[in-house]
Amino acid sequence: MTPVSPLYGRTAVVTGAARGLGEAIARRLADRGARVALLGREEETLARVREGLPTESWCWEVDVTDDARMAEVADEVRERLGAPSVVVANAGLAEGGPFVRSDPAVWRRVVEVNLVGSAATARVHLPALLETRGYFLQVASLASIGAAPMMSAYCASKAGVESFVHSLRAEMAHERVGVGIAYINWTDTDMIRDLEAHAVLRELRGHMPPPARKVYPAPYVAERLVRAIERRRPAVYVPSWLRATQLVRAAMPPVVTTLSRRELPRLAAEHPFEATGLLGAGGRADAVAPRPPGR
Repeated sequence: MTPVSPLYGRTAVVTGAARGLGEAIARRLADRGARVALLGREEETLARVREGLPTESWCWEVDVTDDARMAEVADEVRERLGAPSVVVANAGLAEGGPFVRSDPAVWRRVVEVNLVGSAATARVHLPALLETRGYFLQVASLASIGAAPMMSAYCASKAGVESFVHSLRAEMAHERVGVGIAYINWTDTDMIRDLEAHAVLRELRGHMPPPARKVYPAPYVAERLVRAIERRRPAVYVPSWLRATQLVRAAMPPVVTTLSRRELPRLAAEHPFEATGLLGAGGRADAVAPRPPGR
């Protein structure tokens, strides 16, 4: 007999659930018997995901940087599905290109969604997690450990969420609320496929060591993350070898700088550096969606 998952009958919240990794995480949670609250910017896409889940699920169109609306959604999740035992802060954006020519509004938006949005997600759901002695998982990246050129907003925001998680974990430890971080590498999503369409970003990825270039299917990554949720891991690395980068992270910035000094002039001569705008279908949807007041 297949053992019953500790997630069975629990409520889980997933942000950025309309597609890609967020959708895959939601499906794996539902397969474990969890009720799932799907949060994202695209109501119709979220509804299609919800219809394909085997457990009771609801979806909410919401901007994770909208504090007031996020608080409303948290109340509605509790009313419809019960107090969450799991919250996955997965919503994220990326843009590429030289910082000096980046659009300030786009650069700021990446940081707001990835960092401020993750904090807003934690803030509104922590009361429920305190009640259920639940678990909060922040989806981060190899970019949290080693920054890369042409991805300054994304790298800055992912380094920020790493620090946020470490701080939050220390605060929540005596409350028996688990706080984890997922360090993931290239995952096959719209965002990554869009990145591959930009020559400079594609070539920069091509200069990474072969294991670091591999792209992993979203369902595979999601399965690893949900296993970590079941075990309330403080950290999960996909692929596993990413853990070793923690041992050499102090050496990574000078190595990246040396390689960039050599390679960027050559790449610039072949392909002019241009800002990409928000990457992926999710990025394009966010670009046209309404902003909270004052944003």
